[in-house]
Amino acid sequence: MTFFHNKATALATATFVLFAAASASAQISDDVLRIGVMGDMTGPYSGNGGPGSVIAARMAVEDFGGKLDGKPIEIVVADDQNKPDIGLGLARKWIENDKVDAIIGGSASSIALGVQSLMKEKQKPYLVAGTVTAELTGKSCSPMTVQFIVDTYSLPKAGVQTLMKQGIKSFYFVTVDYAFGQALQTDATRFIEAAGGKVLGSVKHPLGTTDFSSYLLQAQASGAKAIVILNAGADLSNALKQAAEYRLTKNGQIVTVFGMTINSVTAMGLEVAQGIQFTAPFYWDRDPESRAWAKRFMERSNGVVPTYIQAGAYSAMTHYLKAVKAAGSDAGPAVMAKMKATPVDDFAIKNARIREDGQLMRPSYSITIKSPAESKGKFDYYKIGAEIPAEQAYRPLAEGVCEFAKAAK
Repeated sequence: MTFFHNKATALATATFVLFAAASASAQISDDVLRIGVMGDMTGPYSGNGGPGSVIAARMAVEDFGGKLDGKPIEIVVADDQNKPDIGLGLARKWIENDKVDAIIGGSASSIALGVQSLMKEKQKPYLVAGTVTAELTGKSCSPMTVQFIVDTYSLPKAGVQTLMKQGIKSFYFVTVDYAFGQALQTDATRFIEAAGGKVLGSVKHPLGTTDFSSYLLQAQASGAKAIVILNAGADLSNALKQAAEYRLTKNGQIVTVFGMTINSVTAMGLEVAQGIQFTAPFYWDRDPESRAWAKRFMERSNGVVPTYIQAGAYSAMTHYLKAVKAAGSDAGPAVMAKMKATPVDDFAIKNARIREDGQLMRPSYSITIKSPAESKGKFDYYKIGAEIPAEQAYRPLAEGVCEFAKAAK
């Protein structure tokens, strides 16, 4: 009896183990883990993220092993063309028809806010690596969204503090005319006025502007000590090049920015960009780990150096894959719970928590762009200054603009 009982028990145990393993495996829907990478692949922001973010995401999948518990990991890619109707339509098709489990995205604010609403409705993770509107973790926040990079609160806050410490008290903005630029200008104005400074004026320009002459001359005529360019990508490169051509700084004014990616420095050259101060959460040459990863990236990108947005896409993909494995499922709420319960830890980000509102609490660094004489080699652009702790940069959760996070507390 004992023999048969033990044998039956062993058989039942083995059957249970096999059933449990099969059940865990079955939690990966359709037996394929699909992640969409969406962004501007051909337009003015394509150098910030674009194809480089796809490369970074693919590197993350390769480093993870290419599969999850034997199930394939598939990346699908879309060009949102910086158009909200196209971006939202592609995201809806992915989720409703193509069985995509999560989206890594980043371009225009209007696209991200629309996709965030869709992903909240469908209970799918939305990992933002490129779009910087603070609304994503503010009044439009979602429990299904994580913001992996900086936002329109942290960028101007750090920028204004830096300039005020240098005794600069008057400002004029040249701002791109859509939600991203308006958010930067609104928060920057608030920080300036709170610190006792003044905004003497502003002018808006369309996305994709090539001739900034009239905008820059208006800024110069204002007499403001700081002319702040609030745009990104090709617009930023063009604006700064033309500011240098017009020699706007000859009367003691400075031309500065509240955030930029390294591809803009490449586009304009150190002769134009030298001396600009800003903050960034990642630099390819900051430490041995970042240099090793950047070398691998450049081998795949025809020698193009990675931006912090592209490094952010790697971090987003890596953390998502780890969370799916830990959850034993690709079900959105379970994965998000694991993402928020586990610190983000990779070559670029060390032991950073995801706050209740979805903001990854990562530090940034003060940056000064080197002069041509200071640069010792290709892409040797930045002098790294002080680390800025996340708690000093991001909007305090206590401000209560994210209702679900406030309720969770």
